[in-house]
Amino acid sequence: MTRIGFHASHEQIAPGQLLSDVQHAERMGFDMAMCSDHFAPWSERQGHSGYAWAWLGAALATTGLEFGCVSAPGQRYHPAVAAQKIATLAAMFPGRFWTALGSGEAMNESITGERWPAKHERVARLEECVDIIRRLLAGEEVSHQGLVTVDRARVWDRPDEQPLLITPAVSPESAERSARWADGLITVNQDPDTLREVIASYRGAGGRGRVALQLHLSWAPTLEEAEAIAFEQWRSNVFGAPLSWDIDSVTGFDAAAEHVTMESVQRSVRISERPEQHLEWIREYAEMGFDDVYLHFVGQEQGAFLDTFGSDVLPKCDW
Repeated sequence: MTRIGFHASHEQIAPGQLLSDVQHAERMGFDMAMCSDHFAPWSERQGHSGYAWAWLGAALATTGLEFGCVSAPGQRYHPAVAAQKIATLAAMFPGRFWTALGSGEAMNESITGERWPAKHERVARLEECVDIIRRLLAGEEVSHQGLVTVDRARVWDRPDEQPLLITPAVSPESAERSARWADGLITVNQDPDTLREVIASYRGAGGRGRVALQLHLSWAPTLEEAEAIAFEQWRSNVFGAPLSWDIDSVTGFDAAAEHVTMESVQRSVRISERPEQHLEWIREYAEMGFDDVYLHFVGQEQGAFLDTFGSDVLPKCDW
């Protein structure tokens, strides 16, 4: 059966309110939750970006949900620091925490003042970091010289069972390459043919574990309201690679978004005022092969969405 999760958007909602929202999501029947680890939002209109790792401790302690976090080791975070954070949460909340390790985006990572590497270098750096993190989680003392440097690092408090390290992959090529190290895959909604290729590439390369989708959606009592929410909040998020990787500021994303049309937003966000239409879309993704679907309502006020989907959508997700 496909599990349905809640995406907690730190870029759009203040951390205190977001904690209340994820507690609300648990009450409404969501199976699990996830978030991304950002230093900045995608737009001034979104206007938030709390520290995900502090928030995760509170969220895990005040709910019974499983949580995941998408994060990028290698520049903003040294891989030994990333391993320590992962190990602490996994030890405190056994079996309830996973991390998706990505190569990052300039708007979050360039705050260090270091050069923003080309994509191939970022991928190689990520793979070094994954190996270092796995070794540290296994209890090794690690020294390493390469695209990152580690000097005699050891993580002293570790979980009994290593937490899942999964890949956030958007393209079939990335899915295939990361299958060699990942314990699972998460991607975002895009055209159905590409999604099928992503799953097929991952599985065809021997990719193990669950395959998950973060589904951007907009719902409101009327279609006009749902469209307005999506356009206001998500038009800075419609850009594919390399823009999404290489724009290095909120100002840059907002400038690019001045030229975005409603049609472009509709290609990135599932928009409908009818819960039954959203249910059908979720069913389609389940039939593609997604084991987990995380619903990301792109509005900033989550209450009505959670109530409506908790009563009209989740109880019918029984495939």
